[in-house]
Amino acid sequence: MAIEGSASIEINAPIDRVYAIAADVEGSPRWQPEIKTAVPIEHGPNGEQTYVKTTVDSKVKTMQSDLRFSYDAPTGLSWRQEEGDLKEVRGSWEFVDLGDGRTKATYNLYVDLGRKLGMVIRGPLVDLMRKQLCDTMPGKLKGFVEAE
Repeated sequence: MAIEGSASIEINAPIDRVYAIAADVEGSPRWQPEIKTAVPIEHGPNGEQTYVKTTVDSKVKTMQSDLRFSYDAPTGLSWRQEEGDLKEVRGSWEFVDLGDGRTKATYNLYVDLGRKLGMVIRGPLVDLMRKQLCDTMPGKLKGFVEAE
């Protein structure tokens, strides 16, 4: 059972600022309350957080996920799970400079729950998980960036 989605929003902030907040994976629990911990294990040559151990409260259960990040400043970043409780996780942020200090942010996510969890999460729960994991994410980023 897989959950897949994409959602976009316009943020009233320059692309560099939006990117900096999204790329600070360790700081992500400040604006993504479902992320309980995000601990960088490895850093790239420019200090970017390339391997991060996360703990996420998915409402169904608390899940561990070790994520490998790639960065393309300031237009985006992507990640994939290397180890964790889910069968597969991959996602990305894409940013487009709209001019006048505005940025379009698009969040893409694919999560394969695996057989065991996929048997539990069905029907309306899939839609609830998609909303929690994907649909609300651009709004969370927008709210945090614009409030800062």
